Amino acid sequence: MKKIMVMLTALLTISLSACSQKKTETEMKQNVLVAYFSASGTTKVAAQQLAEVAGADLHEIKPEKPYTDADLDWQDKLSRSSVEMQDKKSRPAITGKLTNMKDYDVVYVGFPIWWYTCPTIINTFMEAYDFNGKTVIPFATSGGSSIKKACTDLKAAYPNLNWKEGKLLNRTSKTDMQKWVENNK
Repeated sequence: MKKIMVMLTALLTISLSACSQKKTETEMKQNVLVAYFSASGTTKVAAQQLAEVAGADLHEIKPEKPYTDADLDWQDKLSRSSVEMQDKKSRPAITGKLTNMKDYDVVYVGFPIWWYTCPTIINTFMEAYDFNGKTVIPFATSGGSSIKKACTDLKAAYPNLNWKEGKLLNRTSKTDMQKWVENNK
């Protein structure tokens, strides 16, 4: 009888320990959001892949007034994107605001590189929500620029946020993307 009691106590202890570990793992699971702005669709593809790899929700940062090809003509100094990028106070209006931003612990913020940095619509997004207590991780796509200046600019504009190192996701393999996501946990 004594052996049975010892064995039952041991089994109960092991069972409770296993339940306790599962609860801890569940409690540690972070809610992740991938929010992105994509003018041509390139950043959208990267964002979709990132959301899949990170097990994240996906949110498109949509301009209230969509960009046309003429708006995106970087060679035209009077194009909408050129004018916005020349004005550091520019905050293009966005539509489709998230109602549950408070639920996310980690927010990846994606964008194409414009004039070596992030488009001003990203500032609109950053200023539309409370990011305190969240981890914010930038990612970008680019035809030839790095993400370094964009990261520096974002950290300078929003210094009180918990920023992680950003990454350019041009032609990034799923394996490399998974490693990056794991390093950001």
